[in-house]
Parts: sequence; C-alpha cells; structure tokens
Amino acid sequence: MTVLYSETQIIQRLDGLSTTRLRAYVRAEIVTPVQTERGPAFREIDLARLELLCELSDEFGLNEDALGMVMSLLDQLHRTRRELRELVAAVERKPEICREVTRTLLARKGPGDR
Repeated sequence: MTVLYSETQIIQRLDGLSTTRLRAYVRAEIVTPVQTERGPAFREIDLARLELLCELSDEFGLNEDALGMVMSLLDQLHRTRRELRELVAAVERKPEICREVTRTLLARKGPGDR
C-alpha cells in the first residue's frame, strides 16, 4: 500500500519546508505530486526528494534552476543504474558461452577508451 501525504502533512514532517517553498518546487516540476480526489498528495519518494531539496538549498544555496538540474541528473543516474542491473540480470540468465563472450567484449578497450 502506498502512503500518501497531504501538503499540510508533508510540511509538518520536514523542517525548513514551507508552503511557499513546496509550491515553488511543484511549480518548477522538481517534485510532482499525485492527484487525488482530495487534491495533490505526496509519496514517500517525494518526501525524500523534498528533504534533499531543502538540504541542497539551505546548505549550498542552490536556486530552483540548479536544484532542477541536480535532481534531473540524479534521476538519470538512478535510471541508468536500474537499466544496468536489468542488463546484468539478463546476461546472467544466458548460457555460460554467451556470458563468456559478453565478458570478453566488455573487457576490450575501444578506440576512445584509455
């Protein structure tokens, strides 16, 4: 079951998060709440993102544009890691000869590698 938090609940849970700040992050599409019949609601992942956003803003003075860029890069990194795990799992399901060929190909350095 997914836990959902209202705007009020999320603000109460996070020090340094105000209604103004939360709505600015939503407007900038750095955090995207789910829409429910009672209005916008935030998931656990949104809570973690908001906590990180507040920390980056407060500790490093990042503005909304910089925060959006940082979060976009983190999202890309997480997506790439997930895809790599899926690829490794797919290779591991193949027969040993296929795994050996894959290891050999990955071990070779290409023209642009150092």
